[in-house]
Amino acid sequence: MNSASAQPQAASKNTAPDAFQAALIDIAADTNSTLDRLLPLPPGPEARVVDAMRYAALDGGKRLRPFLAVSSADLFDVPRARSLRVAAAVEMIHCYSLVHDDLPAMDDDDLRRGRPTVHKKYDEATAILAGDALLTEAFAVLADPATHPDGAVRAALVAELARASGWAGMVGGQMIDLMAATLDLNDDGLKRLQNMKTGCIIAVSCRMGAVLGGQSPATVELLGAYGMDMGLAFQIADDVLDVSSTAAETGKATGKDAAAGKATFVDRLGLTGARNLAQSLAEQACKRLESFGNKADLLRAAAMFAITRRN
Repeated sequence: MNSASAQPQAASKNTAPDAFQAALIDIAADTNSTLDRLLPLPPGPEARVVDAMRYAALDGGKRLRPFLAVSSADLFDVPRARSLRVAAAVEMIHCYSLVHDDLPAMDDDDLRRGRPTVHKKYDEATAILAGDALLTEAFAVLADPATHPDGAVRAALVAELARASGWAGMVGGQMIDLMAATLDLNDDGLKRLQNMKTGCIIAVSCRMGAVLGGQSPATVELLGAYGMDMGLAFQIADDVLDVSSTAAETGKATGKDAAAGKATFVDRLGLTGARNLAQSLAEQACKRLESFGNKADLLRAAAMFAITRRN
């Protein structure tokens, strides 16, 4: 497909894994094209920071969050030209968070998606600025009338993404994560950490699809609950991969949680217990979509993909 103007298609019943993978690849390609258009390389010395932004945002990855934004919007027949802009904004936020997470002051990683991290490719100062610029550009994209003609809808999108990515969401979760080795987190505290650090951005990807579609607060909350279940399952699967896979498989360093003394559900429940919990959460996420019928099959497949992926 790879067309920003293409209209969404309803998923067939019991979407097969190959159909999901095809849709994931298709939306990823469209998201990359959208990001490429939204991040043109300017003349002048400021081009260096934009080049670093492009390196961070256009370097591949699964594009799962954009997939969720577009597929959620598809439930309400939102034109792809609009949902892909929301998808690009979410991915800018996600990529900014990765750039900053990889810095020596945070997780101190040299490898991301099988390539040198941004601060290794450029330098630490450029990486900080590139992350800052991706963060702010995401909101400029949402505020543009090209995303939606109704200013109230655009404002709602901005508010959704701001809440999910700020101190009450992703940033707050990262702060807790940095302190986790010194905190005595119980299971509820660990769940809260994971929901804030990872779940909030996954959930808001789904919520914004409903906002774009002009849906009721109840429907926005329903899709958000699906995303939060999936987000926790996704993070638990990440923790499993951290102890059961290699850097060659995941494209990033492994074994770092244990080395840092961070609590995870793998640490609490063991590999089998963690996998079982992730499976239960993915199934719970799927059940939340019953009211959408077959049209939500791709979202159901996404929830199962979150716990079966190898990177």
